[in-house]
Amino acid sequence: MNPHHSSKLRKFAVRPFFFKTYLLLKLPMGFLSGMKIRKLNEEKCKVTVPYKWINKNPFKSTFWAVLGMGAEMNTAALILQYTYKHQPSISTLPLKCESEFFKKATGITHFTCNDGHLIKEKINIAINSKEPVIIEAYSIGLNNNSETICKFKFTWSVKVKS
Repeated sequence: MNPHHSSKLRKFAVRPFFFKTYLLLKLPMGFLSGMKIRKLNEEKCKVTVPYKWINKNPFKSTFWAVLGMGAEMNTAALILQYTYKHQPSISTLPLKCESEFFKKATGITHFTCNDGHLIKEKINIAINSKEPVIIEAYSIGLNNNSETICKFKFTWSVKVKS
């Protein structure tokens, strides 16, 4: 892991212009949804997804898949900061997604993943062992009143390419 690459990625991820450009080129649906990375450091990532016309469902709330996209970005950004430009490159694959929904998302949904230290540890194990490693990362979505909207668990496979 190169700390310089990690800090560079974090710096660009939280800058709206660079993140929107990345989304437009690599993840157009993320761009259209209005998803934003609000905070990214070694221990946590915060992502927001707004309720707006393009994100809505017929039940007047944010479509579950848009919430899933925000939750996945929440965990993926933590992984990406430790795998970005690593030599040899590191393959990442989401294996499984589990979710629970508790309230309608009718405003901005704030996702937080606090698994950064665990993710860093697991990626170090993958780098040192040259074996695939499984990472389970959790993302919780809250509304502006700090009420839980949804919870996601993403199971990722991380492996150093040979």
